[in-house]
Amino acid sequence: MAKIVVPTLGESVSEATVARWLKQEGEAVKADEPLVELETDKVTLEVNAPESGVVSKIIVGEGESVAVGALLGELKAGAVANDSGKKAEAPKAESAPAKAAEAPKVAASVDEPKLSPAVRKMLADNNIDASQVPASGKDGRLTKEDVQNYLSSKPVSAPAVSSAPSAPAPARAVGPREEKVKMSKLRQVIAKRLKEAQNTAAMLTTFNEVDMGPVMELRKEYKDVFEKKHGVKLGFMSFFVKAAIQALKEFPAVNAEISGDEIIYKNYYDIGVAVSTPQGLIVPVLRDADHMSMAGIEAKIGELGAKARDGKLSMDEMQGGTFTITNGGVFGSLLSTPILNAPQSAILGMHKIQERPMVMKDGSIQARPMMYLALSYDHRIIDGREAVSTLVRIKEAIEDPQRLLLDV
Repeated sequence: MAKIVVPTLGESVSEATVARWLKQEGEAVKADEPLVELETDKVTLEVNAPESGVVSKIIVGEGESVAVGALLGELKAGAVANDSGKKAEAPKAESAPAKAAEAPKVAASVDEPKLSPAVRKMLADNNIDASQVPASGKDGRLTKEDVQNYLSSKPVSAPAVSSAPSAPAPARAVGPREEKVKMSKLRQVIAKRLKEAQNTAAMLTTFNEVDMGPVMELRKEYKDVFEKKHGVKLGFMSFFVKAAIQALKEFPAVNAEISGDEIIYKNYYDIGVAVSTPQGLIVPVLRDADHMSMAGIEAKIGELGAKARDGKLSMDEMQGGTFTITNGGVFGSLLSTPILNAPQSAILGMHKIQERPMVMKDGSIQARPMMYLALSYDHRIIDGREAVSTLVRIKEAIEDPQRLLLDV
């Protein structure tokens, strides 16, 4: 009997949620075939079959939280699939006894052995009888979300007047033209991290605008030969990654982070590039981007972006960034104030390119393809001069791309 367990999830990640079982009890599987999808606060990953056989038992149902190393189910190695599997029905002639046999199963849905450690603790902490809570998990199992929903629906006495911040409003009843959908683990953590960034950092945003004409002309002239030689299209992001790295080298505090009462300066440049996926915003990281060519940056961004949208990113590809770039312009955003990707101290926001009348150096007025840039930063570690200067350096490099080649 082979065990199906939760694998190591990555640095600082100790818990996951069972998103869905890809195989059911009684189904045959081949070695390394995906069995179940787990959702963490960063990515969705698959747990594969350790060997060929038949899924004999599913222990943890969909929607339940599990820790690293927890037992998800069991696999009977070398067994032949049972065509009836889970859906096997009792013979019609024995319909009455079958109903009697099912009774213990219903009663067992609230038995103590069926409860995960996390659910037991929540019940004990809140002095709740498991039989009082409606269960929505697989085979009538009780999940953490069931207990949370039960607690939210219980009437509470009016709290004493306090100066402390008010708690979030409890879940309300759904109207006839409304639909309630449980937040995914990823969405819950995104919400938590963004709010923590607002509450922790002294966050400010400085703005500038950049004339994209020179980069657009350069791309137009070399895009065909670039794609033919490197097998990848020349986009805008590689220019901004290179420009940002130049600025970070000049102003190292923008590439640093606060740890307690100390500052950690990073002598490497792992640049996060925000990617929008159906599950939420994900930030894969370009490792040692300062050692990558323009073609290398474009190829890696394309690879990571595709993996992010398919939910195939590894934990290593999501961790350790030193600075983040996000492009709201792809959705038509003209201007925004991006939120820090903690524990990083700064994030660059790109926006939509739009032609605007600009006064040129010779006094003439021309329609130029302009983009607003935004740099949000943690004022606890980065002074206004450093933030503004960083954004100016990025602007100068984009408006004069030769600077990127000469490193000036």
